[in-house]
Amino acid sequence: MRIDKNLCERRGREYSDSKKNRRRQRMISPVQRLYETCKETFTNCGPGVVPSAEKIERLKEVLDTMAGADVGLRPNMPYFKSIRYDRPPTITYLHLHECDKFSIGIFCLPPSAVIPLHDHPGMTVFSKLLFGEMHIKSYDWVDNLPAEPTPLAKPLDNGLGDSTTGIRLAEVKMNSAFRAPCKTSILYPADGGNMHCFTAKTACAVLDVLGPPYCDPEGRHCQYYYDFPFSNISVPEEQKGDYAWLKEREKPDDLTVVGALYKGPKMVK
Repeated sequence: MRIDKNLCERRGREYSDSKKNRRRQRMISPVQRLYETCKETFTNCGPGVVPSAEKIERLKEVLDTMAGADVGLRPNMPYFKSIRYDRPPTITYLHLHECDKFSIGIFCLPPSAVIPLHDHPGMTVFSKLLFGEMHIKSYDWVDNLPAEPTPLAKPLDNGLGDSTTGIRLAEVKMNSAFRAPCKTSILYPADGGNMHCFTAKTACAVLDVLGPPYCDPEGRHCQYYYDFPFSNISVPEEQKGDYAWLKEREKPDDLTVVGALYKGPKMVK
């Protein structure tokens, strides 16, 4: 049997390259793997464009395995301690990366800290609880019921006055507590709980990937909301807890988010 030496050499090089790639994948840090996977995931995306199911699953798999140690964080660090007790705890944001396609950052929340209900216009968002216990409540807009209050669907009096400007009906998508380790939460431009609120039960670190990031000039402004129950609406009584009226509000005065330098494993860009 005649042996093609060129073919053998070519296959030998391919096998060697494959081994090098596998070795590199084992050696690469989790945060570097996250960055490279985000680049692949959001390359052809933009506002309102959701990555393919395959790319979403690949990024989710990377995030699912990550913990605080992978980004140099521990619950006993100063970020997770309340300094003042006369106002809500200060939240710290660690910036890892931002470009026009996606951003990566970590929210550090002391116990009882709250990220108020807010939206993510045109975004696909991955949130991974790295450690701690957190309650998440999220909503999506209801499009097949009246978007404005009517005599049949009238918001209950909750001290917001009689104005119905900026009020829309939303359905609860999630209202649960999570404890790390747990799976990554994903929301989409029009579903999956695009408006959400985080409440820290213990010291928590949340790794957030936004695609694309907020951008006021492009119309991706972070809008905050009040949520409050409704009265008469044409759904069964047992389902009424699954809905709420959301009313636009300004950024809460008592919300304090400060930036800090990320000191975890380096990310080569």
